Amino acid sequence: MKKEYAVIGLGRFGGSICKELNREGMEVLAIDLDEDKVNEYKDIASHAVIADSTDEKVLKELGIRNIDHVIVAIGDNIQASILTTLMLKELGIMKITVKAQNDYHEKVLNKIGADQVVHPERDMGKRIAHSIISNNVLDYLELSDDHSVVEVKAGRKLIGRTLVDLDIRALYGCNVVGIKRNRDIDVSPMPTETILDGDILIIIGEDRDLSRFEKNLVDDDD
Repeated sequence: MKKEYAVIGLGRFGGSICKELNREGMEVLAIDLDEDKVNEYKDIASHAVIADSTDEKVLKELGIRNIDHVIVAIGDNIQASILTTLMLKELGIMKITVKAQNDYHEKVLNKIGADQVVHPERDMGKRIAHSIISNNVLDYLELSDDHSVVEVKAGRKLIGRTLVDLDIRALYGCNVVGIKRNRDIDVSPMPTETILDGDILIIIGEDRDLSRFEKNLVDDDD
């Protein structure tokens, strides 16, 4: 069953998460206090609403408890970020990712139970969106507007199969350029190489091809 996401705060960071999740075909509820920002995303998100995320009653009315994963991307208002995270925890949200402004903010978020704390200055929206969609996507590096490199943890659909058997290049248009195994990296692995439990595949390709590969061959452990 397709997961549902909510993005609270539609600034540059929250907006990039919202756009990428939408591009990946996910159901996204976009929330912000600013009417102009909500209007900007009404045709991008599945639903876009003007709301105060620090009001528990409002969150309940929005059906936030039915959301699988909430991303709190509130801008400079650290108090609102912390209060929103607390509300979400109390409402029993399964997974909460929160944008931190600084190290102190991160410490507080970790103490109150945020599942993942990110620093947008260090982490790209696209990279985080992919890690949100699948636990097995460990890293995502943009090479250009259309091409990226992704690190993927081998899951059930990959373990025990060879590269020639998977035929990733022919089926998905992507290239496996390396395999990380323990502390070693095998660059340009042989087609007969069998993928083992714990292996990390380094794959390069067009974003649309990588997306197809992730959806079909990358397991989500949630």
